[in-house]
Amino acid sequence: MKRPLVVIGGPTACGKTGFSIVLAKKIGGEIISADSMQIYRGMDIGTAKVTREEAGGIVHYLIDELDPDEEYNVMRFQQMAKRAMEEIWAKGKIPIVVGGTGFYINALLYDADFTETENDAAYRQACYATAEKEGAEVLFRQLQQIDPEYAATTHAHNVKRVTRALEYYHLTGEKLSAHNAEQKEKDSPYHAAVILLTMEREKLYRRIEQRIDTMVEQGLLAEVQGLLEKGYTADLVSMQGIGYKEFIPYFEGKTTLEEAVTQLKTNTRRFAKRQLTWFRRQIDGLWVDMSKATPEEALEDALEYLQPILKSKR
Repeated sequence: MKRPLVVIGGPTACGKTGFSIVLAKKIGGEIISADSMQIYRGMDIGTAKVTREEAGGIVHYLIDELDPDEEYNVMRFQQMAKRAMEEIWAKGKIPIVVGGTGFYINALLYDADFTETENDAAYRQACYATAEKEGAEVLFRQLQQIDPEYAATTHAHNVKRVTRALEYYHLTGEKLSAHNAEQKEKDSPYHAAVILLTMEREKLYRRIEQRIDTMVEQGLLAEVQGLLEKGYTADLVSMQGIGYKEFIPYFEGKTTLEEAVTQLKTNTRRFAKRQLTWFRRQIDGLWVDMSKATPEEALEDALEYLQPILKSKR
């Protein structure tokens, strides 16, 4: 019998954290973060990491488990998430995977096959070095030539994802977009239900801007400075995350604080737009518009949608 799994996806700042905690309390769940940045210790404000108070006693996994100079990729996420799921099932609870990194969610949901032969650390580091020396656009143009379908789903400056696609092609001769499409055709090994949160675009953008202003007030600048002082350099994948890379030019004296904050808001809005596009194209589930439904209505819709899973758990 397939075991239960709930997934909550959607763009940044749409309310996934609060919604998932309320749902977890209602259905007896524990939360696994499907966020490529919240795994890192010391990167709290810029990743909008859940606080102890917000968690309200709900156990969260894959948060604060790695240092910023440790590698974290889709294969490692999949391995760590599976271990967390086993722990949660052993307690008689339901795993709730929550995040905006759609590629990670799909890899777990459909148990994508990532073998050790699909990794070449030397090639990957060479790609990172090229991006550092010649610019991220150089790698992105290579990706556009070999896999335009995948290039259309990612941003030129997302060096981590671009490198992953180039590495996969380098090792297998196959386009990563084709591999992903093939994996999506597989049945999920879990009794899974996906809830996708969305929000009217202008309202989402206002929430993003307000969130960033709050982050700055809470000490985001000091957080970035502290990471740099600990020796975490700008070329690390973690430090290229949105919320961190925008402030590095400020500390290098190349831009003003106002310009850095403006750039962060712009990058985050663009990221949210790409997330929405990805989820609409790549994954099926119950869509809940958080700009139209009250929190109570959203929860009611979700609980009704989850009835098959909840009944099978009894």
